[in-house]
Amino acid sequence: MNLPKSEEQLMQILWQKEKAFMKDITEAYPEPKPKATTIATLLKRLLTKEAIGFTQFGNVRQYYPILKKEDYFSSHFNGMIKNFFDDSIPQFASFFTSNKNMTEEQLLELKRVVEEQIKARKK
Repeated sequence: MNLPKSEEQLMQILWQKEKAFMKDITEAYPEPKPKATTIATLLKRLLTKEAIGFTQFGNVRQYYPILKKEDYFSSHFNGMIKNFFDDSIPQFASFFTSNKNMTEEQLLELKRVVEEQIKARKK
């Protein structure tokens, strides 16, 4: 699922809060806050896309994410690797480690994480 920035920003709020009423969502936005009608439109779009759901309390709705943040991120990450690095994770890793101003400590931490994953997959 691909979301425009405005919908993604609202999803970030719901992922953080897990459940939120319109008032909670509005308060979570940074200044300048969007109008309530704009937020309502974004919520409607996300409902249509089945990215969020809601529980009705009288005439008030409490919204919650259906789309998991990890799934959304993974989908975008995999698409980026496919589109920009010819579906090659080694190409991505090479680009990431050589073009990012990573300290030696950060590179060693990355190496440790990769080695742990290798060990875990051998079990």
